[in-house]
Amino acid sequence: MTDDVGTQVGDRLVGRVLDGRYRVGSRVAKGGMATVYEALDMRLDRIIALKVMHLGMGDDAEFGRRFVAEARAAAKLSHPNVVAVFDQGNDHDTLFLAMEYVPGRTLRDVIRQQSPLPPARALDLLAPVLSALSAAHDAGIVHRDIKPENVLISNDGTIKVADFGLARAVTTTGNTATQGLLMGTVSYLAPELVTDGRADARSDVYSAGILLYELLTGNKPHTGDTPIQVAYAHVHADVPAPSLVVPGIPPYVDALVQRATARERDLRPADARVFSRQVHRVRNAIEEGLPDDPELTGDLTVPIQQMRQDNEYDDGYSRGNGYAEHQPRNDTIVVPYEPPTNPMPQQSLLRPHGSTRQAGPAVAQSAPVLVRQAPRQSRGRGFIAMFAVLALALGVGSAAWFYGVHRYTSTPVLVSLTAAEASTKAAEDGLTTTLANQDYSEDVPQGAVMKTDPEPGARIRKNGEVALTVSKGPERYRVPQLAGLDEEAARRALESIKLNVGQVSQAYSESVPTGRVIVFSPKFDSVMKPGDAVNLAISRGKKPIGVPDLTGKPVREATRTLKKAGFVVGRTDQYDEKVPEGRVISQTPNSGTLFAKDKVALVVSKGPALRDVPNVRSKKLVDAQRILTEAGFQVKVVKAQFNLGLNLVAAQSPAAGQKAKPGTVVTVTVL
Repeated sequence: MTDDVGTQVGDRLVGRVLDGRYRVGSRVAKGGMATVYEALDMRLDRIIALKVMHLGMGDDAEFGRRFVAEARAAAKLSHPNVVAVFDQGNDHDTLFLAMEYVPGRTLRDVIRQQSPLPPARALDLLAPVLSALSAAHDAGIVHRDIKPENVLISNDGTIKVADFGLARAVTTTGNTATQGLLMGTVSYLAPELVTDGRADARSDVYSAGILLYELLTGNKPHTGDTPIQVAYAHVHADVPAPSLVVPGIPPYVDALVQRATARERDLRPADARVFSRQVHRVRNAIEEGLPDDPELTGDLTVPIQQMRQDNEYDDGYSRGNGYAEHQPRNDTIVVPYEPPTNPMPQQSLLRPHGSTRQAGPAVAQSAPVLVRQAPRQSRGRGFIAMFAVLALALGVGSAAWFYGVHRYTSTPVLVSLTAAEASTKAAEDGLTTTLANQDYSEDVPQGAVMKTDPEPGARIRKNGEVALTVSKGPERYRVPQLAGLDEEAARRALESIKLNVGQVSQAYSESVPTGRVIVFSPKFDSVMKPGDAVNLAISRGKKPIGVPDLTGKPVREATRTLKKAGFVVGRTDQYDEKVPEGRVISQTPNSGTLFAKDKVALVVSKGPALRDVPNVRSKKLVDAQRILTEAGFQVKVVKAQFNLGLNLVAAQSPAAGQKAKPGTVVTVTVL
C-alpha cells in the first residue's frame, strides 16, 4: 500500500464486524483514548456511532470491569440532551460502546467559527448542557469530561452531551489521578481533580463554567506550554472575569462565571441543577436589557468575595497583591477643585464640615457669579474643557488603535507545511496552532496543512490561535464484506463509507437465501475512491426445476433423466399384473416444479405376482393342459422315452407347489 492512500485504508477496523453485529464504517473522530466510527447495526438495520477504545486498554482487567459498569450506568440515563448508549462489548480485546449517532457538528466548531458569542447566545447554548448534567447528577452520575468536543449539535439544532461515565472508567486504569487526567484535555479540569483526583457534581459545574467563559471570550482562561502548567493554573489562579477580555459583558455574567469556577468547590453551585437556575436568572436579566442588576450580581459575588478575603487573610496577601486585581472596581474618582481668582465672600462658601451632598450645590450656585466677575476664570475653564476634550479624543483614539490595530496581526501562510512546521512558523509571529480538523485531499499530501482559520493574511489577535485543517491524503475506502447481506443492508454498508451501488443483477443460488448478496465486484478489501460503484448479484433463491412424468418408462431411463435434472431419485418395487417388470408404475410428484436435490419417488413394477404351480401328475393330458392353462401357465408336452400311449402325465416341471410367474412354461411328460 502506498503512502498516499488515506488513513481509512490503513484502519483495519473499517469494514470489520464487531460482536457479530456492528459493521464498522468510516471514521468520524479520533481522541486520546478512543476512536469514533460510523457503523451499521446489522441486527436492527440502523446507523449508530461506535466508540472503540484504543488497543491495549482492554488488557487491564480492572479497566474492563469499570468500563462495563460505567457503560451500564450511562445506558440507564435517558434524556433528550444526552447521547444514548445502546450497547457495550469486547470483541477480542477490542472494547467498544454502541451509541446514538448524531450527525452535525460539535460546540468546538461553534466556538472556532463564531466566538466571542453574545452572552444571551452563550447561555442559550449552555442551558441544554446543564439540563443533561442535571439529569446525570440526579442519577448519581458525574460526567468528569465536559468540554466542547463532547457537546454535539445535530443538524436540526438539538444539543446533546456525549461520553457520560466514560471519563471515570478511563482514569482508573492504575495511573495516579493526575496522570490519568492529564491524558485528556486539561483546560476544563476542576482543581480538585488535579490535586486529589476526587470528582463530584461540582467538578462538572466547574467545567461548565470554563465552557461558558470560552463561549463568551473565544479563549480558554488558563494556558501553558505543557498540560502540567495548565493544570497548575487551575489550582493556583482564579478564572478572570470575561469582561476583561470582551468589554461590555454585564457584571452579573462575570459573577456567574466566577461563581461556577471558584477554586474552592464548596463555593460553587451544588450541582448542575442549581447552576442552571442561576443561568436562568442571568438570562432573564439579559432579556430585560439590564446593564447591571446589583442584587443578582451581589447574590453571585458575595461568596466569592468572602473566599478571597479569607484567602488573603490566611495567605498574608495584601490588598495590592493576590486576588485584589480581580475585585470589582468601586473606587471613588476625585476631581481636583481649583478655587476662583476672585473668590466669593467667605460666608457664601461655608458648608458643614464633611458634607459632600452640599458641596456640589455650593459650587453650582457660585459658578454664575464667577463667570460674571472673573472672565479670566472662564478662559481657564475653557482651557480645561478643551484639554478634557483633547484628552478624551486621545483616549478614544488610543483605545481604538489598541483594540482595532495594536492587538492584531496577520495570519501567516501555513498551507502546505506539516503541522509541526506550521506550529513553528506561527510561533515566530507569537501565535499558537491547534489541530481543528482533518480532511481528505487529492492534491495536498497526507500530514500537510490544507487550510487555516483565519485564512492567510486575515486579521488575528496577537497571541491568538490558528486552527489548522490537515490533509489525510486521498480519500480511499476498502470494500467491506457484503456476501450474505440483504440488498438494503449492503447499500447501507457502502453508503457508510461513501461508496455507491452499481449494477444490481439477480441470479439463482442453491446456497444463498433469496434477497441476499451472492457475489459482488470489486472483491472484498479492494481500495476504492468515494463515489465508486460496487456491483451486486442478488440471490433469487434456488432455481425451480420442472418435473417430467416418466410413468411407464423403463426404470433405468427414468432414473437417468431425473438425476440429470438435479433430483434425488427414490425407488420402490412391487408386483403389478398390468405393468411389465422393470417399468415405472407411478411417480411422486409427477408434475409441477421442484428444486435441485429435492426427491422424486418411483414405484417400479416387478411384474405379476408369483403363483403356485398346480399338481397335474397322473392327470390325463387333456385335463392337465386345462388346469395349467387356467392357472396362467403355458404347457409343453413331452412324450416319455417308452411311451405306452396312455396319455397320462408321469412328471412335470416346475414341480407341483413351486412358485412361478404367470406365463411360465410348465413341461409335462406323458406315458
